[in-house]
Amino acid sequence: MEKTKISGKILLQVYQTMLKIRLTEEKIADLVKEGEIKTPCHLYIGQEAVAAAVCANLKREDFVFSTHRSHGHYLAKGGDLKGLFAEVYCKATGCSGGRGGSMHISSPENGFPGSTAIVAGTIPLAVGAALGFQLKKQKNIAVTFFGDGATNEGIFYEALNFAALKKLPVLFVCENNLYSTHMPVSECLSDTRIYQKAQAFNMPAKRIDGNNAIQVYETSKQFIEDARKGCGPAFIECMTYRWRGHVGPNFDIEKGLRSKEELDGWIDKCAIKRLEKLMFGKKFLNKQKKEVIMQELNKEIEKAVAFAKQSPYPDKKELLKGVFKD
Repeated sequence: MEKTKISGKILLQVYQTMLKIRLTEEKIADLVKEGEIKTPCHLYIGQEAVAAAVCANLKREDFVFSTHRSHGHYLAKGGDLKGLFAEVYCKATGCSGGRGGSMHISSPENGFPGSTAIVAGTIPLAVGAALGFQLKKQKNIAVTFFGDGATNEGIFYEALNFAALKKLPVLFVCENNLYSTHMPVSECLSDTRIYQKAQAFNMPAKRIDGNNAIQVYETSKQFIEDARKGCGPAFIECMTYRWRGHVGPNFDIEKGLRSKEELDGWIDKCAIKRLEKLMFGKKFLNKQKKEVIMQELNKEIEKAVAFAKQSPYPDKKELLKGVFKD
């Protein structure tokens, strides 16, 4: 059994968040297949441990910036489930007013200013937010989640340099799922040791198992605590894998982009199952408690879907509302 000093209360919180993300994404996948949801959805299934474990160390006032694959980060930071489903249905009650769809969700009240489909686009936003925290002498930090593909962008290197130069309270979290859209990372980067790119800017950086919730929690906890103390930025490269295709509910096996053996190998490393096994062993969880959690989450998801379906679409007369600052 894996050793950890993390309390049962925190482990249960991380576990429930991971499960909430998984069940939500599976429901969205089903609704996309049924033609209910039209907006392009980039699913987070398989990567749940990263968002859940990192965000478990954050305060509500801390900022999280996300990508096109943002549902997991949104939920882990406290985003409303009804708001998420309404948004992917493009309804007026959505978290972005039905104007953003799946790739542009937000929850500013929970420290989730937003997400964007622009690759690496939110990395400099997190650095800017961290600069603001520093100038205001606030103890908050900014976290930016991004994929391995974002490290091909020039702004990634500029952001790392500026953050290190100014010792900003920002945590860079690279979710390396081995594929940049449909291209293996080894065909995009001459050196795939992404964490070493951050070390070149004189900041602490580690590569860890992104499917190990304990390791993600403990590593991010230390870096977050250091950032609050004024030690500057840090970088975590989380090795993980998305089970579904780049976009949509399919597994992309038939496209010849990856093998079934590769996918099955990563499914066997399921982060939820690994944490669940540990929690059963430590008596933090049992079959009855797990069943109750599953029932409550499924009930919450069904209510959120019903809410989204019953909600109205945005009024055409308000098409430009919120686009420009008044």
